[in-house]
Amino acid sequence: MKQNRFERFNFQPFIIEAVKEQGFFEPTEIQERMIPLVLKNESAIGQSQTGTGKTLAFVLPILERINPERQEVQAVITAPTRELASQIYHQILKVTEHCSPDKAIMTRCYIGGTDKQRTIDKLKIQPHIVVGTPGRIKDLMVEQALFVHTSEVLVVDEADMMLDMGFIEDLDQVAAKMPEKLQMLVFSATIPEKLKPFLKKYMENPKTIHIDAKRKTAENLTHYLLPSRHRNKKQLVHDALIQYNPYLAIVFTNTKKMAEEVANFLINKGLKVARVHGDLNPRERKKMMKQIQDLEYQYIVATDLASRGIDIEGISHVINYELPTDLDFYVHRVGRTARAGNTGVALTIYDISDEDALNRLEKMGIQFKYVDLKKEEFVELEDRNKRKTRVRKEDEAEKTAKTMVKKPQKVKPGYKKKMQWEMDKIKKRQRKLKKK
Repeated sequence: MKQNRFERFNFQPFIIEAVKEQGFFEPTEIQERMIPLVLKNESAIGQSQTGTGKTLAFVLPILERINPERQEVQAVITAPTRELASQIYHQILKVTEHCSPDKAIMTRCYIGGTDKQRTIDKLKIQPHIVVGTPGRIKDLMVEQALFVHTSEVLVVDEADMMLDMGFIEDLDQVAAKMPEKLQMLVFSATIPEKLKPFLKKYMENPKTIHIDAKRKTAENLTHYLLPSRHRNKKQLVHDALIQYNPYLAIVFTNTKKMAEEVANFLINKGLKVARVHGDLNPRERKKMMKQIQDLEYQYIVATDLASRGIDIEGISHVINYELPTDLDFYVHRVGRTARAGNTGVALTIYDISDEDALNRLEKMGIQFKYVDLKKEEFVELEDRNKRKTRVRKEDEAEKTAKTMVKKPQKVKPGYKKKMQWEMDKIKKRQRKLKKK
């Protein structure tokens, strides 16, 4: 029987049972380094790429420390989007369902788009763990329905996204009501300068765990480049999806407007397409996410909200309709696939204007394969950089030949042709010598 290496953290039996049932036997690097710190009640900042298992890195040790006999809030976990908060909540439920009835741990999720008054009525009994968005948690505190002053730990997930979405003020109000000796756990892909004053206010000498992945993206993920070559990009997306016939594919655009345009184009072509972007109201988003999880759709068109704020299982293909302005989001986007040991495909449709961005991605360690769609079939092409190298070598040969052919002092008609003829002779001679 395969040994479960989570056992060395001395977790309670229900946690080990839950971990085994979910098929986790070996902690990821972020879990290996973060779990002991959380168990020792230390504040910490965890920086790691998407898909590294950070949710369990804080969920498991927090559950270990909950005392079910104390019917009060003992941990508050915040996330920037409703979907992400909901995912963390359901991950906790997967573990706590293994608790014995006499030691049940109560977890509640508080997000916008739900009936606030009903939530307040149910808060006569305070949960052990609170998961939610900062705005809704703050509202429930203001209503004096939720009491977070008893909580010993505050988790801030996707902190840089919290900053981008303007939630730091709400977070500050939540943290301010908590004990002075608060354990704060912050998880973020990056730590922007504007986030540092907030961290400094609540964290005294936090440990920083930086997981600098050996590869920027998963090993079992293949990256492809498809040149647009002035063709209709929406048609290229359609043809690529038909060729791939994916289990589940997600197409990323940079704006909500473009997401709508691409989705409508694909729908008009007869594909059943889900939309995920910020213009959907809470009810529409919840319904759409349930339909996606029930595999009612094979194709999703989304903005970057879905690259970090949503965890959709089973994505086999990611298509970048356009490259993100912030190239870190490339990693977040393609991180939706090739998870939990599965293979994945990431296809980027690019224009000539994207060359600089592609060069920067290659410097980040991403290796692309170059393909094209011809007669609705994928064909492999020569690496786009080979042509540049060839042109560069020809330029060097031209320079060498020019230095060897002297311009006559007295210029006669036709001298340019004669000089070119002499240079061509020298270049041919150089090529012959190289072949030998």
